[in-house]
Amino acid sequence: MITGRVHCIIEIMRHQSLSFNCCRKISCGVIREGDDISLIIIDGYNLIGISHADLGAEREKLIRALSEYRKKKGHDITVVFDGWKSGGRTVESRTIGGIKVIYTRLGDTADSQIKAILGSGKEEWIVVTSDREIAAFAWGSGSVPVESDKFRRSLDRAGGSPSGDDDRSHEDDIYEGRHKKRGSPRTLSRKEKALMRVLKKL
Repeated sequence: MITGRVHCIIEIMRHQSLSFNCCRKISCGVIREGDDISLIIIDGYNLIGISHADLGAEREKLIRALSEYRKKKGHDITVVFDGWKSGGRTVESRTIGGIKVIYTRLGDTADSQIKAILGSGKEEWIVVTSDREIAAFAWGSGSVPVESDKFRRSLDRAGGSPSGDDDRSHEDDIYEGRHKKRGSPRTLSRKEKALMRVLKKL
């Protein structure tokens, strides 16, 4: 009788363990653990530029690359594109390949939409932009800005399309243009430590 009860308890614990492990997986097969999964918001045209013969094709190419990146990393990604000159009367939002894509309304910029999102809650976002004003707003709202070229390198690495800078370390990204010019080691600032932390997630 006692042996039967012990066996039953072991079976229940085993099934509970399996259920827990299954709950750790998301639909794309990526395991979400601890702080490894981040909220990322991207200034779309800041990342890809606007000097393209077919801007629509470039947007689609970026969204496909972000979708593949999400499958490998599991991050929650939002990309915002300007509707300043060609948008509609309202903000347009859709999900494509697991990526939330936002087109601002006519007359609005991606900057204003990103600021609204950052200011609407207390979540920490990784903000992909090289715009200094948005970067400063991100720091002020408790988020961490990452320059577009740094994120592009992470995107290329994850997508199997290494760039020429692919062998750069996170330390290289942090110290670029500052530490090496001074020529002597120094303690990382609070912002540099935060940037180091999020770059490791990317």
